[in-house]
Amino acid sequence: MSLDEPSVARLMAASQRGDRAAYRALLGDCHTWLGRYFARRCATYQIDDLVQETLVSLHRKRATWDSGRPFLPWLAAIARYRWIDMLRRQRNEIELGEGDVAIGAQDEAVHARLSLDRLLALLPAGQAQAITLVKIGGASIAEASRISGQSESLVKVNIHRGLKRLAGLVESE
Repeated sequence: MSLDEPSVARLMAASQRGDRAAYRALLGDCHTWLGRYFARRCATYQIDDLVQETLVSLHRKRATWDSGRPFLPWLAAIARYRWIDMLRRQRNEIELGEGDVAIGAQDEAVHARLSLDRLLALLPAGQAQAITLVKIGGASIAEASRISGQSESLVKVNIHRGLKRLAGLVESE
């Protein structure tokens, strides 16, 4: 199932007006989308919890969505915050003793992702979003264009400029 921006935006707008059937349909579509989103970012056993936490956040924040803006990037931002919260909880749960200096492969992946998020935060929003959707999320240029509201050529330009700037930031450190 492929979600398209106009359909989910219509469902969300109807949900904000109190349409319960639209809200149930929206939550079902979001559940599927979030499952795929988190499957690329975390262990299988964490997906259901993250999906549920994100849906609860969507429920709490649904009145803040502006119908003049795309829905999927708004949902992706909520999902990203829930994912980062989970990473922070994991990090706080791990207390290394003085003799424990080894970092496991999963920990390295978490640290790498946090570092990447810090670097992406230094980019203009359009560049960071284009890189995240296409290079990290695996979306096509057309999908990224539809999700972000940028033209396909702007998505390509933002990816090129963003990657160039990221390379400069990494080299300078």
